[in-house]
Amino acid sequence: MKLLLLSNSSAPGRGYLDHAREVIAGHLAGVRELLFVPYALADHDGYTAKVAAFMDGLGVRVRGVHTAGDPRALVSGAQAVFIGGGNSFRLLKSLQERGLVTAIAQRVREDGVPYMGSSAGTNMACPTLRTTNDMPIVQPASFDALGLVPFQINPHYLDPDPASAHMGETREERLTQFLEENDVPVLGLREGTWLRRTGEALELGGVASGARLFTAGAEPVEYAPGADLSRLLTATARFDHRTA
Repeated sequence: MKLLLLSNSSAPGRGYLDHAREVIAGHLAGVRELLFVPYALADHDGYTAKVAAFMDGLGVRVRGVHTAGDPRALVSGAQAVFIGGGNSFRLLKSLQERGLVTAIAQRVREDGVPYMGSSAGTNMACPTLRTTNDMPIVQPASFDALGLVPFQINPHYLDPDPASAHMGETREERLTQFLEENDVPVLGLREGTWLRRTGEALELGGVASGARLFTAGAEPVEYAPGADLSRLLTATARFDHRTA
């Protein structure tokens, strides 16, 4: 399996996806046309054009999956798939309604088609949607996502700020609550970081701040870019659904 999972698509002072240009180029080496899934935003055409402008610099054509009467037909012939960021609930609901959850997962798992996700698209690679930061603006049929990795990811992970006057829950507190109800690792990907999977190897890349791994009953563990996280691919994603 070949995955590139970005925490974010935009970085301060950089153009769209520019902070990850080199790793994206390597991930898509040999790909002539990319199938883009724009459902996380309302403006599908505008979103696709934005991705196409970036990919043009890599010599990769882009086609929006929304342009076909039967999106599954485009998935079946795709050389690579990129699911962009936006609202994860809207994205998953759209994928479910179009029969694309199974279609994309099968192409990536069984045919080795490269998959790339950013933010909400990275959430889609997890077993479920339940570690997203997004507001549930729509209701999907279930929280089950593509399951391309057996652990959860929290994109845009923010560390607690002891100087902040904000009295709401920190990201750490929310993930701790998740682990009170679910026994599955959660990797908090800070801005500018990504995961790259090739077969059974999984590596953390990006900026120096790296990522933070949360597991039930243990203190969070810090990982720097270059860390080998392959052991997470053997994690057992067991969901208790005690509040369901």
